[in-house]
Amino acid sequence: MGGTDDRMARRRPATRGLIGLALGAAALAATAQPAPVAQPSAVAQPASAPDAAPTWTLDPTHTSVHWELVHMGTSTIRGRFDKAGGVVQFDAKAQRLDLSITIATASVSSGVPLLDAQLKGREMLDVAAHPQAYFTARGARFEAEVPREVRGEFTLRGISQPLSLRALRWNCALNPLFRRTVCGGDFEGELIRSSFGITHSLPFVSDRVRLLIQVEGIAP
Repeated sequence: MGGTDDRMARRRPATRGLIGLALGAAALAATAQPAPVAQPSAVAQPASAPDAAPTWTLDPTHTSVHWELVHMGTSTIRGRFDKAGGVVQFDAKAQRLDLSITIATASVSSGVPLLDAQLKGREMLDVAAHPQAYFTARGARFEAEVPREVRGEFTLRGISQPLSLRALRWNCALNPLFRRTVCGGDFEGELIRSSFGITHSLPFVSDRVRLLIQVEGIAP
């Protein structure tokens, strides 16, 4: 028995030492702060859209839409829409020109009452069902700070087709009457009327229609 007691007595200090180490490690683990978890780098946000260009109201007294088409290969039939308006967003330095024009189709005028009545009918403009036509441009080609072409869409009789207008001129100036800046110019383009469902009088009257559009926007 004496030998057994001696061995047990010798093991107790070692056992107490192991227990002490275990308790100390547990205490350290409980009080230690967790290592910071690495966070993923921030997701890049898309660049904010550039500031919108100022919106200029089109002056109805200097905004018009004229059209031309050839009659039987001999003479040119000309006319216009007397009521047109809209807005333009223009920023020369950013090379931005957005254009929106609304045309009252019933205001068509050729100077010939009989032809005007025909133009307003169902086989032509069908003004009762489609009282408005639209041109909307959301892109332009510039040379320096001067627009040379606008590219957009023309809607007539509820049908939309691509349409580009070439700038014949463009300028900005201070209007002395109301002391505000105005910018505007003349544009020309061409459309195929049969693309809008207007086939009356083909082929005696040309399918190609030349458009001459004049706009002048007043600075806000």
